[in-house]
Amino acid sequence: MSDEKSQFTGLILVSGIDTPGITQALFETLAPFAITVLDIEQVVIRERLILTILISLNPAHADAIDQDLTSCAAQLGVDIATSFQDQGESTIAAKAGLLHVVALGNPLSPTAIAAIASAIASRGGNIERIHRTASYPITAIEFTVSKADQREIRQCLAEVTTTHSVDIAVSPGGLMRWAKKLVVMDVDSTLIQQEVIELLAAKAGVGDKVKEITDAAMRGELDFAGSLKARVALLAGLPASVITEVQREIALTPGARTLVKTLQKLGHSMAVVSGGFTSVIEPLVKELGIIHYRANTLEIIDGKISGKVLDPIIDRAAKAQALKDFARIEGVEIEQTIAIGDGANDLDMISIAGLGIAFNAKPAVKAAADSSVSAPYLDSVLYLLGITREEIEEAGARRK
Repeated sequence: MSDEKSQFTGLILVSGIDTPGITQALFETLAPFAITVLDIEQVVIRERLILTILISLNPAHADAIDQDLTSCAAQLGVDIATSFQDQGESTIAAKAGLLHVVALGNPLSPTAIAAIASAIASRGGNIERIHRTASYPITAIEFTVSKADQREIRQCLAEVTTTHSVDIAVSPGGLMRWAKKLVVMDVDSTLIQQEVIELLAAKAGVGDKVKEITDAAMRGELDFAGSLKARVALLAGLPASVITEVQREIALTPGARTLVKTLQKLGHSMAVVSGGFTSVIEPLVKELGIIHYRANTLEIIDGKISGKVLDPIIDRAAKAQALKDFARIEGVEIEQTIAIGDGANDLDMISIAGLGIAFNAKPAVKAAADSSVSAPYLDSVLYLLGITREEIEEAGARRK
């Protein structure tokens, strides 16, 4: 009998309508032969089975194996194709330095996938595997890539996100992909759908004036601290009772609760940092079970909003510092942190986080972030982390 280094390898490809017993029958057919299973992968899409098996075998047995598999295919009503050849050393080398490229689209077009594949190939990357991680409410496809540099791949895919309206995240593989994460979120227009100060401004009848200042600040045209003080000054004289009214008007962004609860279920830590106000968001944050949070403090005198905000102001530098502080408390390395935000006030924390995600963000924030999410569902972030829709739904079912 040939020694191991002269063994043939055989590639077996099974395709057809999936029915119970196919895998059993296939391996019972192979069982009488002195073979070793080197690799195997199976996928079923809309009842169509694709099963591939790589085996090592004595070359003298190749014809007999091929004949028995032909008979097996006829009995099962499937197609079985084989390819036997001398591969020398039959051991499969482990691939190191794999990258995971996740693409989100609604819809995800063939041209977008072609552009992603082209960009990866242009940097010498090889796509080892492609699989779907979600089909509703958006489509998420994950590419496992070898022989590629993360920074180069991320740079070349940045243009694809713009030209093909697809969101893309690139992250390293390996065990650390599943390590404990700290996820830090902005609040206004990220965790919740509204801008809290605009809700307060509506109560004071100064909504238009405040929105003008807010928009300019979010675009980075105004210093945040100065703009916040200017906006809060317009609220002077409002009774503090409006804070309770505004709390009732707050609505979570679609998918926010799923994101928080799923990550907590998986053992990750959550935190929020807000340019808004602690007195408004605190009940919601506590209801979500988020321990770490930081926001601004409205000055209340004699039951009325004074028009002043107390120091320290949570500006972009303070948000970045909060991320560092929370990471230290949780014992999480900065490389394992994720920052999610939409405005200029989030830029610093997005830039220092291991993964910075722009959520329905301003152009400047998208340009600075590692990835962006354009769909209005906050739980889409889970797909960027390699979590599938099926796993999310399973976690949700277990919580009930």
